[in-house]
Amino acid sequence: MTTISEAITTIKKAENDADTLIADAKQKSADLIEESHSKAEEAIEKAKKEAEEKSEAIIFEAETKAQKEAYKISNETDEKIEVTKRKATDMVDEAVTVIVKSVL
Repeated sequence: MTTISEAITTIKKAENDADTLIADAKQKSADLIEESHSKAEEAIEKAKKEAEEKSEAIIFEAETKAQKEAYKISNETDEKIEVTKRKATDMVDEAVTVIVKSVL
């Protein structure tokens, strides 16, 4: 009978050891899942931050380029206005001369 009792004790111990192993494995699995979620969240936050920084840089660059283009266009327009004013002034002088000759 001692051997059957020993066998039962050994089986019980093996069951307890198996239950402990299963519980440990479940805990390790839960810890790994939690760690994975944490790392994933960190990676997502890092990617978001990098994307925001890049988009801000792109926007700044586009705004700077647009300002330069606006200044260029403004300067070109000012030059064209001056040319047109000069031509108009010359035409006024000519018109005055024609009118004066017509009146005299």
